[in-house]
Amino acid sequence: MKITLADTAGFCFGVKRAVDTVYELVEQGKKVCTLGPIIHNPQLVADLEEKGVRVIEDVTEAEDDEILVIRSHGVPESVLERTVKCNVETVDATCPFVSKIHKIVKNASLAGETVLIAGDASHKEVIGIVGHTKGKVYVFEDEISLENLIKSHPELETDPVCVVSQTTFNEKIWQKTEILLKKYCTNRKIFDTICNATSMRQAEAARLSKENDTMVVIGGRHSSNTKKLYDVCLMNCKNTVLIETADELKPEIFEHADAIGVVAGASTPAAIIKEAIKTMTEILNPVEEQAEVTEVVQKSFEEMTDEEAFEASLDSLNSDKKVKGVVVQVTPSEILVDYNRGLTGYVSADEYSFDRNIDLTKEVKVGDELDLIIMRTDDMEGTAMLSKRRYDAIAGWDKIVAAKENNEVLTGVVTEVIKGGVVAVTGGMRVFIPASQATLYKSDSLEELKGQEVSFRIIEIGRRRRAVGSIRSILREQRKEEMAKFWEEINVGDKFTGTVKSLTGYGAFVDLGGVDGMIHVSELSWQRIKNPSEVVLVGDTVEVYVKAVDKEKKKISLGYKKDEENPWTIFQNNYNVDDVVKVTIVSMTTYGAFARIIPGIDGLIHISQIANKHVAKPQDELTVGQEVEAKITAVDLEKKRVSLSIRALLEPEVVEEAPVADAEDAVVATASEEEVVIAESATEEAAE
Repeated sequence: MKITLADTAGFCFGVKRAVDTVYELVEQGKKVCTLGPIIHNPQLVADLEEKGVRVIEDVTEAEDDEILVIRSHGVPESVLERTVKCNVETVDATCPFVSKIHKIVKNASLAGETVLIAGDASHKEVIGIVGHTKGKVYVFEDEISLENLIKSHPELETDPVCVVSQTTFNEKIWQKTEILLKKYCTNRKIFDTICNATSMRQAEAARLSKENDTMVVIGGRHSSNTKKLYDVCLMNCKNTVLIETADELKPEIFEHADAIGVVAGASTPAAIIKEAIKTMTEILNPVEEQAEVTEVVQKSFEEMTDEEAFEASLDSLNSDKKVKGVVVQVTPSEILVDYNRGLTGYVSADEYSFDRNIDLTKEVKVGDELDLIIMRTDDMEGTAMLSKRRYDAIAGWDKIVAAKENNEVLTGVVTEVIKGGVVAVTGGMRVFIPASQATLYKSDSLEELKGQEVSFRIIEIGRRRRAVGSIRSILREQRKEEMAKFWEEINVGDKFTGTVKSLTGYGAFVDLGGVDGMIHVSELSWQRIKNPSEVVLVGDTVEVYVKAVDKEKKKISLGYKKDEENPWTIFQNNYNVDDVVKVTIVSMTTYGAFARIIPGIDGLIHISQIANKHVAKPQDELTVGQEVEAKITAVDLEKKRVSLSIRALLEPEVVEEAPVADAEDAVVATASEEEVVIAESATEEAAE
């Protein structure tokens, strides 16, 4: 039996520093109190209490002759200010990593940035961090709560944001939240403040839990980092237990254990870890004889994994041991079957399925017929031990061999993500799929495959019933077929819902589902824009339509702006010649003033139409930004021109009339520079 203790087990730097500080003060004969338990370990806290160390919950509870120790979690700035105000002698044992976060959030909030904290809002460390902010601050616990936070506060997408994390935050969840932050928050600063010791501790827990069939996590049940270690281990090893002391270790924990991994939280004293290791050794080897047996079994399989040993045992089973049994009784852990050999047959949960958590009462019922293998018989007792999973494994292996020979596609469920790839189970047999063959792209996450049904081919068969598969080959074929169908069916006018993939100075590229199309900058808006980011951002979901497609060059031009939003369509539907409209002066020329009717439509008020008297220059009567009423006197939809007149709304005045250009030539405004040049030319000709 092998027991592996994590190198990172036990106190981290910050916790050790805080605990050592308290013990040193006690040894110096000082009266000490701590603001809350110094660490989340009841045994160590009890030991300190025996030495006279009090735990208080508020600064005001400290006695005059006591030294108050601030624990490694840290406290809000207001608490430190109160210790000064109350004249309490204080030793600040806040972890340096936590103190660094305090400085980051304080400086960020003083600079007007919104602070986002990844962590448990009720945890003392997070409460302390929040207490050092001076402005807006939000706490999120995972990627889902972060996404909901951004949706409920859309200003976070553009406002300056500072992001930090609790030092013991889960590394994998942090990586997922980073992706969301980069997607949504365009003006963000992200500080990776997970403690290095925490990252190393979680990484080692993940590795050991994949290498061992039983995991023991030692630490306080109220310790945040211990809980996270337990969660990390449980993801890879179902037989994971959390204990605070060796007294909680029971023999049944190790019933099916061949290899045991041990990790401990940052608040777990070395003495408790040593005691737990000692107790495990005694449980596993209670007497000399059992130790010898354990040693023999270990030597027999020292070069074989559990799965290899199981698969090797299949070779010794011949067809005479294959039987059919009818279920006569079912319990959650065992099935009683009749298989016509004069013996009572039993199938345990372990021999029914690879799934250790299976409830047999939900899997089978009385009367069901099962294909089984006879494992061993006891004629004296009149019983036989049978196995369904071994029968399934033999049939499953035959199917795998045939699939390799015939290049057939198999389906299975991904049960594990291990070092170098994933494991899929098909027909009761495990198939290893390397990371390079598991996904279509290298950047795709292997974790997302866990629990999913996948299709794959067998690309290699090795000794001891080892099979290697490829999901990627299937995905590539599917991808190729989908692309061929896409380019065959796509036509001008087709509509798509896509995601903005990237932006350039001349347009936006949109992912239409594996194929990119481009929206030219001129197609993003009816009004002039300098950059596509004025309309869309990377990650936006957009409704587009195909304007042009080149199937040979595999290029697609997309349209985004809608006809109903065309300013000229809006103008044509709502305005007519002789209408009186309120307009805003937007620019001046020597021959008149341009006035905004609606966004995207400007009309020209010719100098002769500004007043009912002679006007030397438009600036004498009008100013940019001024709102005036004018009459629409002419509309040329083909040339996109509108003529306006203020004079038409004024009472006639006896003045010496200057030659006036023909109203049709006196014209008009355009929304583009090119059309403005045309209007200027026409007006000058009319004046001549």
